[in-house]
Amino acid sequence: MTEVPGNIAAFRASGHVEKEDFEKVVIPVVNEMVKKYDELNYLMLIDTPLKNFSGGAWMEDLLLGIKKLTKWHRAAIITDSDAINWFTDVFSYLAPGEFKGFYPEQLPTAIEWVSGKEIQP
Repeated sequence: MTEVPGNIAAFRASGHVEKEDFEKVVIPVVNEMVKKYDELNYLMLIDTPLKNFSGGAWMEDLLLGIKKLTKWHRAAIITDSDAINWFTDVFSYLAPGEFKGFYPEQLPTAIEWVSGKEIQP
């Protein structure tokens, strides 16, 4: 995704997602963001049914989380799945950084939150 502030590694998962998608697209961007900012602001819009993620893709996503665990700052997962949004919110209590689930119609709010540039009332 390109319509986000420069301090966010943002991705849209659509169609069938394979392990290679993480290796060739996600990992290089994440590594560059951590190198540049020494923290990771991450946004993933899941625009496909979860059954379209191959087992290897889920494993690569898990390994990404483990490898960069100390560098997480904020991560937003955007999906229409109540279960994934709940898990994302709970994960915030278990890991360094802040994790938050959002619904697709909340994408602008998620981008603001991940960037750390929320609009103050």
